[in-house]
Amino acid sequence: MNLPNKLTVSRIILSVVIIIILLFPFYLVGFHFPEVVIGGITCDIRYFIAGGLYIIASLTDFFDGKIARKYNMITDTGKMLDAIADKVLVNSVLIILAANGFINAIIPVVIVLRDIVVNAIKMEAASKGVVIAAIKTGKYKTASLMVGTVLMFFYNLPFEMWNLKVADFFLYFATLMSLISMFQYYYLNKDLIFSKEEKKRQK
Repeated sequence: MNLPNKLTVSRIILSVVIIIILLFPFYLVGFHFPEVVIGGITCDIRYFIAGGLYIIASLTDFFDGKIARKYNMITDTGKMLDAIADKVLVNSVLIILAANGFINAIIPVVIVLRDIVVNAIKMEAASKGVVIAAIKTGKYKTASLMVGTVLMFFYNLPFEMWNLKVADFFLYFATLMSLISMFQYYYLNKDLIFSKEEKKRQK
């Protein structure tokens, strides 16, 4: 368990804590998160807390990969844990935000669908000894998704005070990039997926 893997595990733990904060019925144990009014907008403190933890978790995603590459600590276990941590953090948060009415349900639906398709393509490539590198549209998706989600946790402040839907813009842009990157992954690897042997079997 090297340092990058420890950071990845910490991201999984933080993800679980975020899920508990957002979903656990604290009122049943007599606890209520306070609310504050900022610029005329009533904000539940629990989303601020979850947003702060989300930022920390996202930073571990940046540093675990950077450290692993710099010090040659990349392992198969690390790759597996990193993939799990990313999906647990991002997808669970998007689903919860949609369920609580913060974002349109189409956003997590597209993001999760894209992940399933791209992961299937990568698994097929890996079975043939090919490692598929990340593409720019995928990176744009990740960056804009992170920014949009953080802003949504903080009620799109301060932009919401001027009725500027910046969080929505980043999240819909991430959704668009998800679709584009999914089709790009397919287009760039379709010959690998449907190899000559596979085509013969289909005939």
